Parts: sequence; structure tokens; C-alpha cells
Amino acid sequence: MVLEKVKAILSEQFDVEEDSITAETTLADDLGADSLDVVDLLMSIEDEFEVEIPDEEVENIKTVGALVEYIEGHSKI
Repeated sequence: MVLEKVKAILSEQFDVEEDSITAETTLADDLGADSLDVVDLLMSIEDEFEVEIPDEEVENIKTVGALVEYIEGHSKI
């Protein structure tokens, strides 16, 4: 469920097919996200899942799977 929502957000934001996004997809290398893209993405994620991702955690989130794990562990939904 969380993965599907994250894939939908990523698909829209980075103009890629949802089916091409997996848990192993890297934000920077596979999706081409730069630091501004990551900030925009995290704002969308925080709004969608009612979760706050501190700046120090952002550095540890390199893949879609890591992002989903963080959301699942910290979301209020």
C-alpha cells in the first residue's frame, strides 16, 4: 500500500512509468533526482503520509525501499 502510493508520487514527479519503479530504484541514479527534487519529493511524502523526515535522515534514504521503510516506521496513518 505505502509502496504503491510512493510509486504514484514518484511517477508523477519524475515523469516515469510506475511499473519501472521498484524498491531497489535509487532516487538519484535511477530517477535523476537532484537535491531540489528530493526536497519537493519529501514535502509531497510528508503531506501524503503525515510523517516528518528530518534532514539528517534524508541522507540515509537512497532508494525507494528505504523511503517506504521510513514511512512505515514513522507515519501517523
